[in-house]
Formats: sequence, C-alpha cells, structure tokens
Amino acid sequence: MHVKKHNRQLTLSERREDFVKVGFLKSLLVHPEAGITIAVVILLIVFSVASPSFLTAYNIFNVARNVASYAFIAIAQALVIVGGGMNLSVGAIGGLAVVTTGYFIDVQGFSPAIAVIIALLVGLAAGAFNGVIITKIGINSFVATLATLFVFTGIVYGITKGYPYINIPKSFTIIGRKGIWGLPYLFWLMVVALGFIFYLFNFRRFGRWLLATGGSKEATRVSGVNVDRIILLSHVLSGLFAAIAGVLWVSRMGSAQPATGQDWLIISFAIAIIGGTALSGGSISALGLLMGSVIIVLIRNGLILLGVNIYFEQTYLGLIILLAVTVDRIRAFYYQRAGI
Repeated sequence: MHVKKHNRQLTLSERREDFVKVGFLKSLLVHPEAGITIAVVILLIVFSVASPSFLTAYNIFNVARNVASYAFIAIAQALVIVGGGMNLSVGAIGGLAVVTTGYFIDVQGFSPAIAVIIALLVGLAAGAFNGVIITKIGINSFVATLATLFVFTGIVYGITKGYPYINIPKSFTIIGRKGIWGLPYLFWLMVVALGFIFYLFNFRRFGRWLLATGGSKEATRVSGVNVDRIILLSHVLSGLFAAIAGVLWVSRMGSAQPATGQDWLIISFAIAIIGGTALSGGSISALGLLMGSVIIVLIRNGLILLGVNIYFEQTYLGLIILLAVTVDRIRAFYYQRAGI
C-alpha cells in the first residue's frame, strides 16, 4: 500500500529541486505555504489601497488578535485532520470551555486560574471522549464527533439555560485585550502554540506517527505503531486546543456566552484546508495554519472596512472553502506526480 512521503518538512534544496522538476505554479500547489503567503501579500496590498483605515495601529492590533483566536481553533481541527479524521465538535468543546470558565468564576466564585485549569481539563476529557468512541467502539470520526457536537452543546445550554456569565474580573481580560510591542498578548500565545506544532511534527515520534497514520493507517499499523493510541491522543490534543481557544475567548470578550463556538466548525475547516492540511491526512504546516488564519481574517476585516454586506460573509467563506478543497485535490494529484 502506498504511503505518502510528505510526512516531513522538505529541505530548501529539495524544494528548489521540486521547482525545477514540476514548475513554479505546480510547485506552489505542492508547497502551499508559498502560495498562501503570496495571497496574503496581495490581500494586504489590495485592502491597504482600498481602505485608508486598514493599516492603522488599531486595525492591525485587531487583525492580529483575530488571527490568534482563529489559529487556536484551526490547530484543534488540523490535529485531527492530519491523522485522517475530522472533529465536528471543535466549536462545541470550545463552547463547553467557555461556559466552564464563566460558571466557576461567576457562580462558584473560583479564581480565574482555577477556573481555567478546570476548563482545560474539561477540554481534555471531551477530546478523550471523542477518541475513545472512535478507537474503542469503532465509530468513524464524522459520525462520532457529529453526535458529541450535540451532546456538548446540550450540556452548555443545559447548564446556562441560554444565559451568559458576565461577572468576569477585568484582570482576566488583560490577556485577551491588551498587548506588548504593538501586538496583542494573544498573538504571542499563538506564536508559542504554532511553535509547539512545528516541534511536534518535526522532532517528536508522536508527530511523525500521526503523519504516517494520516498517510496510511494500515501501513502504519503494520510497522508496529499503535494507531488507535495515536488517534486517541490526537483527539485529546484537539480538545485541549479547542478549550484553550474557548478560555482565551472569554478573556477577550469579558463574558462567557453560551453561543460561543457555533461558527467555529466552518472556520476551523477553512483555515486548516487553506493552510495546506490535506483532507486525506498526512500533511500539516504551522506556517500554513498561520497564513490560513491571516487570509480568513483579512478577508473578513477588509470586507467590513469596504462596507460590504456582512450578511454575505458566510457565502464568501463557503466559496473560499470550495476553492481550498479544489486546490487540495489538485495538490494531491501533484504530490503523486512530483513523487513526494
């Protein structure tokens, strides 16, 4: 059985060889980070010219904060997609973490630090629950996480009855609203998170095994790797990052809204796919996730500044996903043609 060989970062010389081998445009498909970066530069130029307020310090700060928020959501999704699965409950787990944080701060009077720890543990548990259903019971990830999406969402609304928790101390909002060196604290936390992803998939056996699992579960299993354990751990990590996104969302908004996370599913898929995380599994890029987040935020921010009807936002996002999926399919073809 064929196992994809793109489960590692290519060296600069290898990338240059590919440029010669398959041509510049085709190489952009094979190595999506380059194409995404070019797209980001084009968007920056277009929106800078079209809107004088685009490059203001306030807007740059706001864009960076949104990019960071979305990057955590995308990481949660990409950690599962790279292993050949999907997590439809990313937003629901994030919402569960939001409500958990708000409940223990507002209702129980716990310190924010304790509430955050509990929320992260809830995220880990939710991710583990997904992983157990998939690996032990044998339900595919689509059906399993679709079911838990409703389970977790039901818990959120059962606890809150639809009402938000608003008594969040201002000290807790510093991380979500303030910054340093002209950029929000969330941005620097995102840099750390993406650094972890880069390290995980380039220098740790778990990352390499997860890439191999996404390339071919059977071949990886035959090689002696406990594939079920790898998939379970990927869902645990996914739950953790979804919970981190939820906690940071509370810090940013200054309240815990039960509806938080309802639009995260489409955003998480869009960024992951745009960022070069193959739907078939076996590839992931920290830089790609960053650039994918930037593209989504730039488009949303730019359209708002240009006065475009905000109600068409979902339409634009859907079209972007269709384009990204199409590019993903073309890229898969050139992976085979380029022999990587």
